[in-house]
Amino acid sequence: MDISVVGGLLFAVAVIVFVGIGPANIMLFVDVPSLGIVIGGTLGAIFVAYPTAQVTSLVTILKNVFMPQVNDPIATIKLIVNFAEQARREGILALESRIEEVPDEFLKKGIQLAVDGTEPSLIKDIMNTEVSFIEERHGSNASMMGDIAGLCPAFGMVGTLVGLVLMLANMADPSAIGPAMAVALITTLYGAIVANLFFTPFQMKLKSCSAKEIVLKTMMLEGIMSLQAGDNPKIVEWKLSSFVDPATRILISEQKDG
Repeated sequence: MDISVVGGLLFAVAVIVFVGIGPANIMLFVDVPSLGIVIGGTLGAIFVAYPTAQVTSLVTILKNVFMPQVNDPIATIKLIVNFAEQARREGILALESRIEEVPDEFLKKGIQLAVDGTEPSLIKDIMNTEVSFIEERHGSNASMMGDIAGLCPAFGMVGTLVGLVLMLANMADPSAIGPAMAVALITTLYGAIVANLFFTPFQMKLKSCSAKEIVLKTMMLEGIMSLQAGDNPKIVEWKLSSFVDPATRILISEQKDG
C-alpha cells in the first residue's frame, strides 16, 4: 500500500470537510441524484470511448495506484551482478538452473534468451518490443484516467443544467425549488472534486510509476546484454548503477561493503 496516496486523499478530504464545509453542514452536500449523474454519465461515456475489456479492468488499474508493483532496483542490480559473477566463473549456461530465482518475468525471459544463445541483436529487438508495448499499455491506462477526469466536470455541468431546468419548471412550487437547486449546484461540485481530487492525481501517479518501470526494464535489458557479452561483474554494476539516483548508488555501495 502506498501510504502517500492514502494519506494525501485523507488530508485533502479532511481539509474540504473540516475547513471548507464544516462537519455540521456535511449533510447539506449529500445528494444521491447529483452523484449518480456524475458517476453514471462518466462511466457510460468511458464505455463508449474505450474497449469494454479495458474499462472493466478499471479496478485493477486503480489497484496499481494504491499498490504500485515496481521492483526494487537495488535488489535487481544485486541479482544481475550475482548472475554476472557466476557466468564469469562457470559460463552463461550455468545460469539456466537459477532462472526460476528471477522474480521479474521480463528479466527472466531475457536471461533465458541469453542462455539459449540467441543473437544479441535479436535479444534487443525482442525485449525492446516488449518494453514498447508495456509503455503503450501504461500510457493508455493513464489516458483513460485523464479522460475520466475531463468528463466528470462536464457531467457536473450537465447536472447543473438539469437542476436549473427542474427549478425553472417548478417555480410555482416553493418546495421543489430547493431540491432542484441542490442538484444544480452540488453536481458541479461533485464533478470538480472527483476529477481534481481523484482521477487527475491518479493519472499523474500512473505516469510516474510507468516511467519508473520503463527505466527499470531498460536497466534490466542492459544487464541482460552484459550477461550475454560476459562483461566483468564490476563493469555490470557500474552500468546498472547509472540508471539509479546518487542516493541509491550510495546504498548499493554500502550494502556491498557491509
